[in-house]
Amino acid sequence: MEPGVKPACVVRPAAADDIASLAYHRVAMFRDMGTLAPAHETPLEQATAAYLRDALPRGEYLAWVAEDGAAGVGVIGGAGVQLRSILPRPPEGRRDLELGPEAIVLNVYVEREWRRRGIAEALMRALLADLHARGIRRIVLHASAEGRRLYERLGFAATNEMRLMFEE
Repeated sequence: MEPGVKPACVVRPAAADDIASLAYHRVAMFRDMGTLAPAHETPLEQATAAYLRDALPRGEYLAWVAEDGAAGVGVIGGAGVQLRSILPRPPEGRRDLELGPEAIVLNVYVEREWRRRGIAEALMRALLADLHARGIRRIVLHASAEGRRLYERLGFAATNEMRLMFEE
């Protein structure tokens, strides 16, 4: 986003009434990345909504939504964070131990017609400000190719994470 340009939206913390939009956005995100088979769309949306109905009230999952109040469109984007406990670990460039929790950013999504207007950045800045206020220092995410530039601009750096998936 250009310096001084304001996003065409209002960002607010998500509430229970936003769960359907957040679940829909999770499905749309995976669909847009080409990693979701059509047969998995409905089960993923239902499972996500069930998870959020439990995790949002407990504070295990925090979410924000973007709305265009002027057009009366409703939710046009969202972003979330799953808070998870971590084992104490040695610090990276600090003196005290990292005790957690760790935040993993998930489900950053903006409806296609609203992209390239600074909405994802506004969502991320609200999310990061909240995490900073909570004293959460360790924040991770998995970036799509489309989102990588935004995350790098916000200070995220590539790490040495690896993955193993067991076959069923």
